[in-house]
Amino acid sequence: MADQEEEDLRMALRMSMGQQHDPPEPKRSKPRETNAAAGGEEESPEVRNRRLQRELMAAAAEKRMSLAGRSAIGFGSASAPLPVVEIPVSGEKSAENLGEELAAEEADRLFSMVFGSGVTRDILAQWSNQGIRFSPDQETSMGLVQHEGGPCGVLAAIQAFVLKYLLFSPDESNKVAANIPTNPGSKVKCVPPNTFATLTEKRKSRALVRSMGEILFLCGSNKRAVIASLSILDSGIEGSAESSKDKIIAEALDGLSIESGCDLQKFLRVNTYTTMASVIQKIEAMIPIFRSRMGAMLFLISALLSRGLDTVQADRDDPSQSLVTAPFGHASQEIVNLLLSGEAVANVFDGKMDLGGGMFVKGISTTVEVGFLTLLESLNYCKVGQNLKCPKWPIWVVGSESHYTVVFALNTVVQDENELEGRETQIRRAFDAQDQSGGGGFISVEGFHQVLRETSISLPSEKLDHLCGAGFIVWSEFWQVLLDLDKNLGGLKDSTGLMGKKVFDLYHFNGIAKSVLNGSQASSGGETPVQRPRLTKLRVSVPPRWTPEEFMSSVPSGSGVNDSNKNDAVVEVSKPEPVQHAPLVDCIRTRWPRAVCNWEGDSPSIV
Repeated sequence: MADQEEEDLRMALRMSMGQQHDPPEPKRSKPRETNAAAGGEEESPEVRNRRLQRELMAAAAEKRMSLAGRSAIGFGSASAPLPVVEIPVSGEKSAENLGEELAAEEADRLFSMVFGSGVTRDILAQWSNQGIRFSPDQETSMGLVQHEGGPCGVLAAIQAFVLKYLLFSPDESNKVAANIPTNPGSKVKCVPPNTFATLTEKRKSRALVRSMGEILFLCGSNKRAVIASLSILDSGIEGSAESSKDKIIAEALDGLSIESGCDLQKFLRVNTYTTMASVIQKIEAMIPIFRSRMGAMLFLISALLSRGLDTVQADRDDPSQSLVTAPFGHASQEIVNLLLSGEAVANVFDGKMDLGGGMFVKGISTTVEVGFLTLLESLNYCKVGQNLKCPKWPIWVVGSESHYTVVFALNTVVQDENELEGRETQIRRAFDAQDQSGGGGFISVEGFHQVLRETSISLPSEKLDHLCGAGFIVWSEFWQVLLDLDKNLGGLKDSTGLMGKKVFDLYHFNGIAKSVLNGSQASSGGETPVQRPRLTKLRVSVPPRWTPEEFMSSVPSGSGVNDSNKNDAVVEVSKPEPVQHAPLVDCIRTRWPRAVCNWEGDSPSIV
């Protein structure tokens, strides 16, 4: 059998090099319909030869896998992992791997998990018509453009990682950031048109490939990544000119719709890779496919299969709900959390929350590369933990009630903490660890005493009795006590009133295309509206923790501070900042409390 397998492979190699030999009859797990069988025109010799070549290689691959004792039972589950197929995926003479079909039961389960049983055609159309492609507009050329509602959660997560590689990649030396003025004293202006115009297509594509590979490997616990494609797309583009690949794929997808698990079983093909190098190589070869209208759906499926369907369901608090939410087809928080942290949990707080009776709900268990902020926290619907609020890189997916966008900084110093901020983070993390209210911001008396022990806070007895009198401790009241408690007792009292002020720039990107005049924020007569995403530069000013009034009252009479010095201090603290408001500002304030933001042009939109 081994000799026969080697002969099959040698014959396939000869065929790929153009040598004509009569191939053995291909063996396939499922017969493929030909044009003639479907009642169409007879195949040309060239088309027939290419088809037989592909089928021969599939047969050879199946032989190798059967010799290795592979089994398709439990495909994608935690108990029976996806088969690993490490076959070269690029190069003119590489063997073309069509991938594995899902078992019918597994395909039905996957479709039901993503879309549920009552999904509408409109929602399916949203997810079947969104590619992963960069904006053609120069100013927003670093951004992924969205034309359909629904898949924004997938695009925003990928976008956040793309920005990580474009702005902070070790081998790129912050070339983009070096082109952007960051002088804190400069007047706020619209983003210069050439800010991201210097990015080459090659560099953007490399950042996208690395981002997608990192996310999928993260979903696979850094051990594997599953990459999904469609059987009708895995052929016919190798060797084609780059400019013609999009057209070839669009023609192949013409009329295709995924409306059931049966459709997934019929068209979906998956491969599993166990090294990052092989993942990058495969994604690089598949970029034209991910650019196609099926790109966002294929990437989501890849992430779910990388995690394993059993594990995804175990991550979730309510596995009965679909991951794409009704009635508008938005990506759920589980999808966003999966792509950001590798776990499909439903909550954004840190760690686990004990509901009593042995019941737990799960949040984010580890620190992340890029973070998450949400308008819902400003409305007291949830509490985002420090893992998502303070990621490794200053990039955050921003969630609203109906959309996901991205906010980012060009310099990591925006996350640097002074002494008081570091102390606050330490105390807040300890407090949140005891918060079992689902983000309500209060803890039990027993939990409060644990916080005091962990953070070495010594409260006077009268303050302790006051806080514990109601039987629970609210963060806002505890915070006010800390502000008035001396540092030597573990508090945050700052007698200068000047520590903690920050001024920095953030950029907000909304990938959904919107009609604007001639690609600018300004209106003028006679210009033609065009569709483009939006990039907004915000000047963020975080005032000291003490208000000017608190500072004045903290300076005792006869303290030796003369009038002129006092006035100088007041001017420094209370120097007015232009105040503008938008829902995005409320999101930013969940990360930097009391921040003041301003910008030029239209308000940044998170919807």
